[in-house]
Order: sequence, then C-alpha cells, then structure tokens
Amino acid sequence: MSSPAPKSPELSDKSKKYDRQIRLWGEHGQTLLEAATICLVNVTAVGCETAKGLVLPGIGGFTVADGTTVKEEDLGNNFFLDQSYLGKSKALACMQLLQELNPDVNGDYVEESADYILANRPNFFDGFDLVIASNLNEKTLLHLAERLWEVNVPLIYCRSLGMLGTIRLQIREHCIVEAHPDNRQFDLRLEHPFDALREHLEGTEVTSKVPWLLVLHKYLNVWQKQQSDGAQTPRNYKEKNQLRETIREEMKAEEENYEEAIKAVNTAFGAGQVPKGLKGIFEDDACEQLNKKSNVFWIMAKALKHFVIHENEGHLPLPGVLPDMTANTDSYIALQHIYRQQALQDADQVYHKCQEYLKQLGLPADSIDERSVRLICREAAGLSVIRGTRIAEEYEKSSRLLLLVEDNELQGDLTSYNFALRAYERFLSECGNIPGECIVEQDIGRLKSIAAKMLSDLGMHASISDDVLHEICRYGGAELHAVSAFIGGCAAQEVIKIITKQYKPIDNTFIYNAITTESVTLKL
Repeated sequence: MSSPAPKSPELSDKSKKYDRQIRLWGEHGQTLLEAATICLVNVTAVGCETAKGLVLPGIGGFTVADGTTVKEEDLGNNFFLDQSYLGKSKALACMQLLQELNPDVNGDYVEESADYILANRPNFFDGFDLVIASNLNEKTLLHLAERLWEVNVPLIYCRSLGMLGTIRLQIREHCIVEAHPDNRQFDLRLEHPFDALREHLEGTEVTSKVPWLLVLHKYLNVWQKQQSDGAQTPRNYKEKNQLRETIREEMKAEEENYEEAIKAVNTAFGAGQVPKGLKGIFEDDACEQLNKKSNVFWIMAKALKHFVIHENEGHLPLPGVLPDMTANTDSYIALQHIYRQQALQDADQVYHKCQEYLKQLGLPADSIDERSVRLICREAAGLSVIRGTRIAEEYEKSSRLLLLVEDNELQGDLTSYNFALRAYERFLSECGNIPGECIVEQDIGRLKSIAAKMLSDLGMHASISDDVLHEICRYGGAELHAVSAFIGGCAAQEVIKIITKQYKPIDNTFIYNAITTESVTLKL
C-alpha cells in the first residue's frame, strides 16, 4: 500500500487571498504594494477604475480628493457612485464604495478640489508614494504636475473622453531591478566555467541520467578540438549545426537529456556578458559620483560594476538559476547546489563592496541588506533606468514634438487625438465650460482656434483635422464606462510596476482609440 502524498504547507489567509498576483511579483513585491499609499485626485470613472485596480490587490492605503458633490449625471458611468449619495460628497462616496472591495485597505478622503489644496496646503501631496489624477483642465494639471515634480512624487494622469483614452506618466527617475524579460536567457557559464563547475563537469560520467548541461559540455569539448581557428563556442548557424550533429552521432537510443542538449545549443551560450543597457548604467554619472543622497540602487550598481571589472574578468555575477532538465534527482540537485553556492559567493563579494561604499558615504550599514544585493546580482542582465520628463515640457517648444510632424501633418490619428484632448483641456481653462455641452457648432470653431494657437505656440507647423475636433465636441465631455475601465485597468498596472519596481512601465504616453481598437506609446 502506497504512503499518502505529503501535504502542501498551509497558506496564510493573506497568501490565499493574493496567491495569483504573488506569483507575478512575489512576496517582496506584495510587501511593497501593501506599504504604499496613493492619492486619487478627481472622482471620475477612469480615476475610480484605476483605484479599483489597486484596492483589489491590496494597496496599503488611498486618499480621495474631490471638492464636488454627486449629481444625477455622475451615476450613468461610474459604478463607485450610487443614488444614495446624491447631493453628498463625491470623495466620501468613492472612498466608501472602493473600501468595500477590500477591507484590508485603508481609505480616506478630503472634500477639497485640487486647486484648493494646491493654493492652501500644497505639501498635502508630499507624503504619497504616487498620485493619480484624471480629466483636469490644463491650468490645474500643470500646477499639480509641477508641484509633484518638485517633491519627486510620481504622477499618473489619465484622460477618458468618449471613445478616447490616454495615460501619461510623469516620474523623475525609476530604477527597475526585476524587468521580467519575455525571453530570459539562462546564464550557464559553459564557455567560462568557474572552478567548482569545472570540477563537477570533468569529474562526472555522462550517462542518460545526468542533466543535459553535462552532455553539452562533453561534446562542446569535442567540437572545440575540431576547430582550426580555436573557437570556443559556435558563432553561427553552421557551427551550431555541427555541434548538434556531434551530439546526435553519439546518441545510442532516444535519450531525453541528449535531445535537450541538442535543443539547448541555440540558447546555452553567450549569457554573462554586460549588455548595452547595463553598460549605460555603469557609465551613468549617478553611478560614478555617489553621494549621501544617492539612491541605494546606484550604490549597488557601482559595487556591481567594481565586481564585474575587477573581480570577475568582465562577467556578471552568476544568477544561480537553472532551467528544468530531465535527469535523476540527485544529479540535478548536485548541479543546482553548485550554481547556487557560486551565486551566493558572487553576491557576497558585491555586498561587501556595498558596505564599503556606505561607510565612505557615512550612511548606515543597514541601508542595503544582503537580500537586496542577491536580487540585483540575480537580475543584473536586465537592470534598467527610466528618466522621465515633466508634463509641462509638452507645453513648451521641443525638438521631440517636431518628430511627430511630417509634411505639415501630425503623424497618425492617435497623435492627433492626443493633441485634440490637450486642446480640450485648454478650452476648459479658457472658456470655463465643456466643448459641445451646449452649442456644438460654436464650440467647434472655438476649439479649432485654440488647437491652432496651441500647435503654433509649440512651433509645430501642422493642424488637427476638423473630423477629429468634431469628434471631441460631439462627446460633450462624456465618459464611457467601458473605455474608462480599460484605461483604468492599464493605469493600475503602471502604478503597480512603479511601486513594486518590477516590469517596465510606459515611457511615457499611452494613447487608445476604442473606435478602431488601436493604441500607441509615445515619448513626449
């Protein structure tokens, strides 16, 4: 009689609740999310949908800021306002209904508009990890964006109007450790095996039961002896094919590890080198010139650079991660242990260099822990830094904007819609009403005049088509819930990327047209 299967370790209630998302960004990502607080400025359908996408996965806390009350027209497109709140504070209604989604999240509200807060207590926003704003007029948007840029608080600004939606990310600097590339290459060091790996590879008999890595190493040595030019690894399709044939000729039957070795020829070599993106980080002034205010990312990056150049012959720290391989358990675990031990050893050297830099800067030793160093060593090949631009720069003459014009026309309908939405926001500031809300034909003429002046002020010799401006006025300021839900869901993903420092966020503008289901990302 077979013994019962061992029980899985019991998950905590929180782990059960958030299990699927923890598989995406890990326990450490969830911890960062639960420690973060955000502010939602302006209760709109798109703003509430963005907040919903953060409350459900367990953001630490949120504050809703809006000085208006719930009106009849608000009920048609926003699930986070209902009839019982008519005439009451929008901020209160939104906060209470969002909090019902997840009692673990702390909710708060202020019955004040963004304009009032900026005029009377602008430091209100300083303590948030990120601010989400939506559907503001131009004057309020620029004032808010400038304040947040000054205090280094990221801003995600969403627009939703009719069948159109945009997201704009404003962030000074964002350092990404875990980029989660789609096609991660395993760093196996077959070309330059470290001592422990070399001993294992040379001292283990290759059978049908060992991992394919040992098979590939054995026949790589055979292939190397056949190369008159002294090549260490196959560099092109012809040479890779020669290595595959060398392995295939020695197969005695359908041996899975041999088959896996043949398949691995394409991907097993070349990792461990410093990629272009990481080289840029190493050469960055922030890495070269550390000071007491340096982000710990840059301190670790400099320690990593020192390790690569001075201690590891130009190679990255070993990540210590192996792909799945068909093999008996003992041989796979033995190989896995060798890689993990070397990875820990490499990370330990980087950690000690970090501590040396902290001491030189007069910073506490616990500013950087071993776990963070191990993580940055494991993910070294994918490190990335995004340096953003101020939203205000889009309203100034810039060579970047000229790239969007070709033959006196804005490139693509989505670019035209983005500038049309900005003209819409200027219309709100200058005219005090929503274009198309009352007299459509009159408002189209005024919107056209505002758009032409806006593009002229930017030095862009182009125009927005009448069809696009007609479309903007036809919406009359209406938000469609389906479009707002889509844009809100996308915006929530970007917030999570920023808070967890995982995955690459948009850089910096996303535009969506629900009529054609087209989208584009631009750097403005």
